[in-house]
Amino acid sequence: MPIIKKLINGILFMRTASILLTVFISISATAQVFPPANYPKAYFRNPLDIPISLSGNFGELRPNHYHMGWDIRTEKRQNLPVHAAAEGYIAKIKIEPAGFGRAIYINHPNGYTTVYCHLNDFYPALEAYVKQQQYLLNSWKVLLDVPANLFPVKKGDFIAYSGTTGGSQAPHLHFEIRKTDDDINRNPMLFGLPLPDNTVPTIKRLALYDRTKSIYEQSPRMVPVKKTATGYATLVPVITVTTPKISFAISASDTHSGSVNPNGIFEAVLYNNQQPVVGFQMDRIGYNDTRNLNAHIDYKTRANGGPFLQQLFELPGYNHSIYKKVSGDGAIDLSDGAVHHIAIEVKDAYGNITRLITGIQFKQPTVPPVKPLPAGKMFYPFMIDGFESGDCEFYLGEKSLYDSVHIAYQRTISSSPNAISAVHSIGAVYIPLQDPMMVRIQPTVVPDAVKRNRVVMQWFDKNKTEVEKVDWQKGWATAAFRTMGNFQLLVDEEPPVIVPVGFTEGANMSKASRIVFIVKDNLESFKNFRAELDGKWLRFTNDKGKSFIYTFDEKCPAGPHSLKLSVEDEAGNVTVKTYSFTR
Repeated sequence: MPIIKKLINGILFMRTASILLTVFISISATAQVFPPANYPKAYFRNPLDIPISLSGNFGELRPNHYHMGWDIRTEKRQNLPVHAAAEGYIAKIKIEPAGFGRAIYINHPNGYTTVYCHLNDFYPALEAYVKQQQYLLNSWKVLLDVPANLFPVKKGDFIAYSGTTGGSQAPHLHFEIRKTDDDINRNPMLFGLPLPDNTVPTIKRLALYDRTKSIYEQSPRMVPVKKTATGYATLVPVITVTTPKISFAISASDTHSGSVNPNGIFEAVLYNNQQPVVGFQMDRIGYNDTRNLNAHIDYKTRANGGPFLQQLFELPGYNHSIYKKVSGDGAIDLSDGAVHHIAIEVKDAYGNITRLITGIQFKQPTVPPVKPLPAGKMFYPFMIDGFESGDCEFYLGEKSLYDSVHIAYQRTISSSPNAISAVHSIGAVYIPLQDPMMVRIQPTVVPDAVKRNRVVMQWFDKNKTEVEKVDWQKGWATAAFRTMGNFQLLVDEEPPVIVPVGFTEGANMSKASRIVFIVKDNLESFKNFRAELDGKWLRFTNDKGKSFIYTFDEKCPAGPHSLKLSVEDEAGNVTVKTYSFTR
């Protein structure tokens, strides 16, 4: 009997697979959900002199944001020449400790802007201009609008050296293409740059969701998939579910010819019984919308240490969505009890396609499942709502939530010696927020006038922490945060500490090339670092927010000097140090 049963199951599997393959072929003949892109080809050149190899592509999934361009490898080296991708003029310069680091923006006559990031030195004339502007503004961190006629460039002109400044973790060039008029990033894959790609995307896993519940009040059902001669399929040809409304998500990656680096996918479309339902495409994304990645992925699974899962359904609070809805938002109605033939088509920007096929069927459970009501108050997208207790209140705006969810609240006694409030636990860190929520706390110990000006609100979760200066309103302290978790009020009267590195009071620096300081703070939050040499502002760099470095130049001639440093923390505590040295 076991052998006969196996034979029957095998025949059923083959028949189901044959049906699904027929569905597959039918889908291939249908019209495209996304029309072909129309971008200028062969207008832009490779910004480096070595072949393009990517460690990151457009739309790739990153913490709290989409990757907005290409990360081009520089062979693990710095200071490779970077060239203008086309003629135009340098329109902006950005220098910041994180993010882009040192960046150049070039406007082109065809209506596009290219951006080059994580650079080291700019070419000499531009480097001199930027330094002059920094001294005029008394700020190393700048975003400069450069006059259009000041630095024209031709295609291929040398503009800078590659590096690893800002948020870069290793040497590479971050390269973007934007439309100049709307400042929305376009996918560089669509511009015909010299990058061969004959590889098809890879699908690693399939996840199922019960769409009668909040996405944040469930864990997905992971379904194993296998590689087949025609793409991918689930190990079981027909998946049985006990809920009548199901949505799907996938883990998938892509690469290009000659590379094994797993990058993000360009496009995915969900089909139900041969009909397109919903899809997404990484064609254009603006920086104002990049945080919406948190509505595109299963944020809870990722926040709890799981894989990236890209949802093939649109959450109700997703503004400026990358999804295209053809027949619904991706929630499949299975209440008819029939087998639904599901196909998920994944495509790269070069048209290479892979597909996953499966069947799914709803079967009413014999015993109705018990669904315990989650703790907390229910909040909804597009509604302004809040919660109020004796000494804590929080409020969510209409654009804060992506999906409806119960938000629980708990009050406990703080163990911090500097706390002047209880610890207020709001929701969970795996519930993402697009717009910040307002948190209001009433202190259990009323601070005097001096301490009141040194109060901060601290968010913390495990070993992570963040502080914000509070606004006082009728005895309540208010601050805004983009992450749920634990909140308390702290009095911070401890100023930051300025620590010289290899530098002492009265030192002879005639043989040194630079001066280095680091700043430490008890709450790891400081700002407004300022250096003055003999009463005049001096430019210290602060790449990656770590060390403050001044490299000796014409601003510090030979002779005795006085160096004054000041820095402020989030609570307003200020430290001032003065050093004498000889150059």
